[in-house]
Amino acid sequence: MIKNRLLEQFRSFYTRNYPDDMEMQIEYFAIFGGLGWEIDTAKPIELLIQELLLENYEEINKKIENLTLSNREYLRLLRALAVGDRKIFSAFNRAGLNNANGGSALNFLQEKGLIQIEFSREEPARSLNPNGKLKREVARHRISHKVLFTHPFVRFWFYFIVPHSREIKEFKFENFFKDFEIRRHSYTSLVFEELSEVLLNYNLRDAQILSSGSYWDANIEIDILTITEDEKVYAAECKWSNHKINKKEWHKLSEKCQKLGIEPTQIILFSKRGFSKELLAQESKKLALYCAQDFEALLKNIKKEELIDNFFS
Repeated sequence: MIKNRLLEQFRSFYTRNYPDDMEMQIEYFAIFGGLGWEIDTAKPIELLIQELLLENYEEINKKIENLTLSNREYLRLLRALAVGDRKIFSAFNRAGLNNANGGSALNFLQEKGLIQIEFSREEPARSLNPNGKLKREVARHRISHKVLFTHPFVRFWFYFIVPHSREIKEFKFENFFKDFEIRRHSYTSLVFEELSEVLLNYNLRDAQILSSGSYWDANIEIDILTITEDEKVYAAECKWSNHKINKKEWHKLSEKCQKLGIEPTQIILFSKRGFSKELLAQESKKLALYCAQDFEALLKNIKKEELIDNFFS
């Protein structure tokens, strides 16, 4: 359901703002997505952040506090989920919460529609010997679900703006922009990964998808692992950087699949800036390559009346 909402927000953002290309669409959407605002995409992203968010900090913050009842536990958890590995237990630790008050905060944020759980597909570890015992480090491993924000803007707020809130209140923006410049690509990577799954599943829309999302366990993480009813497996990695992807990323993902004991029907690589000539020459039924411009496929047949993504409505 959250992926359908993300697609609706992505389409709405495009129809409201018509950015010049898909790279701009994704980058601006990662910050302002879900707000339902019209954005002047002819302006640099830094200027838009200052004009629309930083200079209106008090007004926006008040609305967010109203949504969260100004509860410190809820706010700390949102901050921890925004900057961490998205795993629930590690977010509790980062926010200084235990399973009881952390669980209560998590339930509240879900009910408010701010976050949604992404359930782990990891199988519990078992000894091959029915009477055997697992190694201590294996036995102590806790399977943890992850969390996704339902609006890109909310994650941006807690990722970048909340840590600099004191200075922003005084209209001092220098440290915010230094931080933003350093971490903007790593921040956008998650939204790009989510959108990549949407695009992959859109291209598989004639198949019955049984399971889709990121995969993680104690040893392996794969950005996207999609399984269809006819037992086809699609494994994907996503890179939001200014460098072209080369064969090394293909081989790394292939090795992850081997360790996981799966033989993918197709490996897919999603890249902001495209691929090396050597990798492009390998594209086939076993290897699919998508760059930013391929996300135009998600924008077909949009109707203006479908625009619904106003976070503060």
